Amino acid sequence: MSYTRRHLLQLLSGAIALAWAKPASALGGVLPKLDTAAPDFSLPATTGEGVINLADYRGQWVVLYFYPKDFTSGCTIEARRFQEDLPQYLDRNAQILGVSADSVDSHAEFCDSEGLRFPLLADEDGKISKAYGSWLGIRSSRHSFIIDPMGMLRATFTGVNPLVHSKEVLARLDELQKVQG
Repeated sequence: MSYTRRHLLQLLSGAIALAWAKPASALGGVLPKLDTAAPDFSLPATTGEGVINLADYRGQWVVLYFYPKDFTSGCTIEARRFQEDLPQYLDRNAQILGVSADSVDSHAEFCDSEGLRFPLLADEDGKISKAYGSWLGIRSSRHSFIIDPMGMLRATFTGVNPLVHSKEVLARLDELQKVQG
């Protein structure tokens, strides 16, 4: 059977459409529900503390952001924006934690290169990314979550634009903190 270029393009288009049509569970899980306990985790970090646990941050707000890869353009922009806004997060009793499938060594180089002063966590097997519905088979997708001081999931961000995301998160954090008073 011979295929024309047009037929091959149609087959490829169909395969791509099927791949995108997979349910979230086929791509690593569904997003956790708002107003439920955030999935717990223990991951190696760049901070020299060894392993960071979500429970370490009880009493603080946590911005947990998942990103695909160190040193890529979108991920670098996103990390830089979070770093620029870090004093505003700290003023709001919030800790930023970045997560990707890169190694601790890669994260350490990325932090040094970009002057990042918040922890990056190595989720090399994607287990935590899957628990948060943020896994794309070999890397984390660009999702973010706000977790309150009691460990409850209060906001989810998908379809993130790295250029403005930190400002969006700060605005939502302000709204949530007003409600919780």
